[in-house]
Amino acid sequence: MTHKKPHLPEKICLVCQRPYTWRKKWERDWPQVKYCSERCKRQSKKPVSLG
Repeated sequence: MTHKKPHLPEKICLVCQRPYTWRKKWERDWPQVKYCSERCKRQSKKPVSLG
């Protein structure tokens, strides 16, 4: 049986600016989650190049 989950909270990723929804693995630390993926998390730590 499949069902949709329309009531899950959403946030906007600080790197890619895309919306992402709550996941079970983030249950305990949802307030601290800032990135939609590990890839965005790694990109945020790279120095920004000017030019």
